[in-house]
Amino acid sequence: MNKTKSPYALGGRTWAALLIFGLFGQIAWVIENMYFNVFLYNTITGDPAMIAAMVAASAVTATVTTLVMGALSDKLGRRKALIVGGYLLWGISVAAFAFVSVENMGKLVPAAQAAHAAAIAVVVLDCVMTFFGSTANDAAFNAWVTDVTVAENRGRVETVLAILPLVAMLVVFGALDGLTQSGNWSTFFLIVGGVTFLGGVLGIFFLREPEQLQRGDSSYFANIIYGLRPSVIRANPKLYIALAALAIYSMSQQVYMPYLIIYIQRFLGYTDYTLLLGGVLIVSSVISVLMGKPVDKFGKLRCLTPAAAVGIAGLLLMYLARAQWFVMIAGIVMLAGGMVVAACCHGLIRDYTPEGKAGLFQGIRILFQVLIPMVTGPYIGVAVIRNTGMTYEDLGVVKQVPTAEIFFAAAIVLVLLALPVHLLKRKEGSIEQ
Repeated sequence: MNKTKSPYALGGRTWAALLIFGLFGQIAWVIENMYFNVFLYNTITGDPAMIAAMVAASAVTATVTTLVMGALSDKLGRRKALIVGGYLLWGISVAAFAFVSVENMGKLVPAAQAAHAAAIAVVVLDCVMTFFGSTANDAAFNAWVTDVTVAENRGRVETVLAILPLVAMLVVFGALDGLTQSGNWSTFFLIVGGVTFLGGVLGIFFLREPEQLQRGDSSYFANIIYGLRPSVIRANPKLYIALAALAIYSMSQQVYMPYLIIYIQRFLGYTDYTLLLGGVLIVSSVISVLMGKPVDKFGKLRCLTPAAAVGIAGLLLMYLARAQWFVMIAGIVMLAGGMVVAACCHGLIRDYTPEGKAGLFQGIRILFQVLIPMVTGPYIGVAVIRNTGMTYEDLGVVKQVPTAEIFFAAAIVLVLLALPVHLLKRKEGSIEQ
């Protein structure tokens, strides 16, 4: 007996585009979110405050870019050109990091100022890279995902998209982390830049414009601030509550994520952590994908609370874990719960986004997903790290070491998710429709 194809099924070409732009983009974001921090810490400065400043500057850039370029994609009625062109330039900007070093900067400025100038160059180039990445991925690609999906298939799509950051970490850790550990940063950045550039090339062939997307006829500058208008907020309360939930989850993640690799290397003392992280990423990714159908079946809002409880439990286990087997179990619990939380939040946001206005709300999404979390979470992490006072000396430079308390602090932040969940359940009558 032949099975009837679901009316909500996505075609192979759409899935190919989702996976290409999702995965290749996340590989670039892994570099931005984790390895730029390690690059800055290991080769230029050991001050975690500089890492926090870089993360914050990148977050501001991402938010402004997505507001402006998301509105532009709606105004033009086009997503493909911004996605493809953005990925090509994104790849070039990542590759440019191969040429940033204290030694090279010393050829341009006095030697005494070379380290500081190199640190500034990293921050500036990070913002340039973020501009192209946010244009391509945050603004245009995420609007495209909203355009080509519906409420009935977004749970499955979002759980797949939610694992791609971890798949990207697995790819980077497994294939490229050895380059960073041996100090071969130039080759590392050139390879990742090339992969990102390849994503743009493939998009030329796989990406199609959404059929229903129309060129916007309203004022472009009015569209940039559309999602910030009080009248729009009042008209879409569930959307903004869901965005607040995403902000809390993302803030919790940013308390520890910028310092995770440094924590593994310097606090736990694991120099060879590829298998450890590989196991965590593979198992938690499989769990997240398997949760796609239950999320669609039972509802995103109903699944959000238990997923958050699992994520909190994982963070507390990470606070306690020292042995590798314990760290692996704790990491699986932490990341699996977190990915389902992220999938539920993103799915709710897409469900509550007014039809035909996906591009207008991408900047608002980044405001909650990136700007607010990244100008708060890393500084919470810095405060915790400095309070513990653990340091080590490297070539005469005293460097602060992230400690396990960053996970305890992240768990406390994630508990705040209970408030927006409660408000959404009240709006929905306690059951997601």
